[in-house]
Amino acid sequence: MKQGGASILVIWLTVFIDLLGFSIIIPILPDLAVTLGGGKVALAVAALYALMNFLFAPLWGSMSDRIGRRPVILISIFITALAQFFFGFITTFWMLMLQRSLAGIGSANISAANAYMADVSTKETRTRNMGLIGAAFGMGFIIGPVVGGYLYEAEGMMGVGIASGMLSVVNLIMAYLLLPESIREKNPEAVRVVNPVIPLVKAMVHRGIRGIFLLNFLNIAAFSLMQVTAALLWEEHFLLSKKEIGLMFSFIGLCAVLVQFLLVGALNRWLGEKRLLVVGLVIMLIALGSMPLVPTIYWELVTLAGLALATGCVNPSLLSLLSAQAGPKEQGNILGLNQSLGSLGRVAGPVMGGVLYAIDFRIPYLGASFILLFALIFTFDLFRKRVIQV
Repeated sequence: MKQGGASILVIWLTVFIDLLGFSIIIPILPDLAVTLGGGKVALAVAALYALMNFLFAPLWGSMSDRIGRRPVILISIFITALAQFFFGFITTFWMLMLQRSLAGIGSANISAANAYMADVSTKETRTRNMGLIGAAFGMGFIIGPVVGGYLYEAEGMMGVGIASGMLSVVNLIMAYLLLPESIREKNPEAVRVVNPVIPLVKAMVHRGIRGIFLLNFLNIAAFSLMQVTAALLWEEHFLLSKKEIGLMFSFIGLCAVLVQFLLVGALNRWLGEKRLLVVGLVIMLIALGSMPLVPTIYWELVTLAGLALATGCVNPSLLSLLSAQAGPKEQGNILGLNQSLGSLGRVAGPVMGGVLYAIDFRIPYLGASFILLFALIFTFDLFRKRVIQV
């Protein structure tokens, strides 16, 4: 079902507000985890969020094929609101673990949002519209970390929890009032995915889907090595405050939005999805490896701009290529499984990142570059064998 710009705008705003509520806590979470958990290894608590994504993204995706995108998105936003309010009351490490788990369950709705965007897209607009989802992430990261850093220093944990929770409530009301259903014919025979491993194995029978799944896993694992340790890197080695760390994350978001809105469409028309993916992987490899090595914060900003450009090329290209491999009645399921497998990358990233950072602050970033080098070699092999169809 191809709908007009109004539907695309509403789903974009839904994802944006959802990510805004999430990104408010980004400058706070690493230091909070280390303080409550007693060491940098406690950064692995971030893996709980991703683990819940892994378990629930296929469920939300398959349920959206079965009962529709709209009810799944509404339920998951409600769960996210509960998790964000609870953040303001955290005083122990187990409460932090519970909050990250609950937030991970709610945020797994991105599979339904991606499926919604696929529903309302044509072949010609698919990459551009998937890029808009990335832009929503970017906009959330522009505003959220800055607000979170300032709120934490002014109002403490309670202020951050209430603010992020209220944003999710606004998101829920807006989606309830304005978000139409995107599929006319639901698939009541779609299987409810409770165990994500079984459908993952079945989906991987398709060589093209299997290849993109692996690329997405590697891409996210590499990025997560940076994401979970960046706040500590900037605080310990560049002597930044919470407010300044929030500004750094916001800079990434701003660059990502500019890339998504101004460059992705033109670059895709010029290079095509396959070449755009390769270019993005090369730039990301260089940017992540450079982050702990640059001498000043200004050069760090250059690497972050490169990282934003890379993610703007890689993420929509992978989503668009994956959508092209899936049938019209399995978009939610396949995109949900893709998010679920990507969540395993977000599990691996924080677990490895905390341990590696405790050894040496440079190792997580150099390790991310090696992961992306392997991903790049694997991409060339997939394209050479013509495994992926466009």
